[in-house]
Amino acid sequence: MRRTSRNGPSPDDHSPPRGRLPAELTPFVGRADEQGALARLIDSGARLVTVAGAGGVGKSRLAIRVAAGLREQGSHRDGVWLCELSTLSDPALVAHALVTALGITDHTSRPPREVLLGHLAERRLLLVLDGFEQFVDDGAELVRDLLRHSPGLQVLAVSRRSLRLAGEVVFPLAPLTESDAVRLFADRATAVLPHFGLSYENTGTVRELCRRLDGIPLALELAAGRLSALSLDQLLQRLDDRFLLLTGGSRGALPRHQTLRTAVGWSHELCTPEERLLWARLSVFAGQFDLEAVEYVCSGPELPAEQVLDVLSGLLAQSVVFREETPAGVRYRMLDTVRAYGAEWLEALGDSLRMRKRHRDWYVGLATWCELEWFSPRQPEVADCTDSALPNLRAALELCLESAEDTHLGHHLAGTLWFYWAGCGRLAEGRHWLDRALAQAGDHEESRLKALWVLGYVAILQGDSAAAAGALHECREEADRTGNPVAAAYAVHRMGCLALLSDDMPRAEELIRSALAAYRDLGELNSNVLMGQVELAMALVFQNRLGEAVGLCEEVREICEERGELWTRAYALYVLAYAAWRGGDHARARTLLQDAVVIDHRFNDLVGLVLAIELLALVTAGEGDPAEAAVLQGAASPVWGAVGMPLFGSGHFSGPRALCEQQAGEVLGAERYASCAREGRELSLDAAVRRALATPERPPAAIPGRPRPIRTATPVETREPAGSPTGKGGEAAG
Repeated sequence: MRRTSRNGPSPDDHSPPRGRLPAELTPFVGRADEQGALARLIDSGARLVTVAGAGGVGKSRLAIRVAAGLREQGSHRDGVWLCELSTLSDPALVAHALVTALGITDHTSRPPREVLLGHLAERRLLLVLDGFEQFVDDGAELVRDLLRHSPGLQVLAVSRRSLRLAGEVVFPLAPLTESDAVRLFADRATAVLPHFGLSYENTGTVRELCRRLDGIPLALELAAGRLSALSLDQLLQRLDDRFLLLTGGSRGALPRHQTLRTAVGWSHELCTPEERLLWARLSVFAGQFDLEAVEYVCSGPELPAEQVLDVLSGLLAQSVVFREETPAGVRYRMLDTVRAYGAEWLEALGDSLRMRKRHRDWYVGLATWCELEWFSPRQPEVADCTDSALPNLRAALELCLESAEDTHLGHHLAGTLWFYWAGCGRLAEGRHWLDRALAQAGDHEESRLKALWVLGYVAILQGDSAAAAGALHECREEADRTGNPVAAAYAVHRMGCLALLSDDMPRAEELIRSALAAYRDLGELNSNVLMGQVELAMALVFQNRLGEAVGLCEEVREICEERGELWTRAYALYVLAYAAWRGGDHARARTLLQDAVVIDHRFNDLVGLVLAIELLALVTAGEGDPAEAAVLQGAASPVWGAVGMPLFGSGHFSGPRALCEQQAGEVLGAERYASCAREGRELSLDAAVRRALATPERPPAAIPGRPRPIRTATPVETREPAGSPTGKGGEAAG
């Protein structure tokens, strides 16, 4: 049966994402020979190529330019991917950053290195690693292992020094030729002064300026940014005076490695006092930052908040800061060399620690705001905002854990980000920070208890029930001892959810009802509370109490629609679809499940997504399309691989899969069913979602017979509950 996508035409279902590379913000100028030579090296099959050179020489631009060209050629079946490492300070996060950059969502407790090895084993792709020099000693081993175990992987590294690995081809990048340097300066000058153009009168001055700056692209761009205030002759004279001062008055050229630093320093000297101060203070940011953060972190008596925008605009005009459009809105960024120069000045001012603490306080506040706004129509905005802020949140967490007196802030921040760790596919990194934070004793019991129940939540989502049980029992015992009913309620809730996964429905019902009663007494209403109702409904469904379950989920759905909450709503839709299927209403079940799939995919919620796809497969079989049902079943299999234990080892949750296999297999036969399932397994995640959202072109003929209740074949041995696979809540709690 032909099926059409609800979202219109789509690319080949088997086409993987082509990768992630940033758009070029300014025109790429020159380096035609270098582009060709670097592309040929990669095309020739070199496994590891390192573009090496001084800071500001254009290594990143060249690598990304060549990578984009190779992507357009389709040279790598599984795409071209960029991972920026310059914002990291902890070598332990390199593997996490690679997982994120490759778009891998993994809910298991496997180390990120193992996840990477598994993901890359059979893929043919190009991985661009930018800013590798600070991790050469620790990160080179990871790159070596990835290359050894992934024959289709090629790595293009960007670093000031080589990785010193066997088989590495070093591609040294020299400054621009004089002609390319002149072209680059003219292009950037035109951006500052639209009427600027090369002429007989000014070409000689431009060439001399380019020679003075050794053809280093960043130095040329900084100089061009000065043309709004200085003429070409003034620019050259002032720069020449600076070089003469540093070389003792001789006309000899500065050593090339000092040229960029000198040019940056000269640009710094020409800034106003306010611009120099802001430049130094901006160095505490990692990666992208927004105006509101700058106004809070960088303002003070010497730089009032109301003047920050004007001063920032001055740095933008001089190419000290760059503006970027992101899904989260307008963001700003400093190049590494420029930021490092500002950091030295901030250190010289003796203000580094104070500014880092202001930076930390802002991002602790941002995380708290995001947690509260998660229960609102702004959920998608919160997800994008947290994505953009991740490098800065990492920096804030690092500072929290540097001293014992701030450990409680580390507990609080790691716990507050539960919605990001669990809701946006960041479980492994969340586990990293929670484990680190809880390894340090803190004297603020409330913050520690929150981190404990969040650790239990993350661990159960990873399938690590032992760690979850330990964290949640400790949380409950300490909460009871210290009189913290909020933390106790969250711990009990998640302990009930593990009972749900363990097929101990009476105990799950008892514990979750107890938690919901505690939430009511406390006045709690958020995504977590509503998810508790959904999880209770699941326990009721599996006890064949459909009416009670539907009533609970209709109430959740109504509240979610009133509040604009999406994520919890998706799980309520799943339960309602289950009830609709049980009642024989396939059309309603399909509509509800497809709405859930859209939401789950938006938030990278693999648990909700795979449950919805498998139930949708069963609905499809009931509609009379067993071949498509088998394809959807196959598509769910690799998703379970990323979630962890398939169907949590639960007989109740595995019911739809078993029944679908039976119904579709009886019609198709074993061989045809296996072929269709294999087709589904070969789909990318995005393609699987498109397939799930497709609708029949004509109404199918339903398979006769009323759907029967799904039961476990044999009693499942229960174990002590410890956490929740689907509890999506806890805003500002614990």
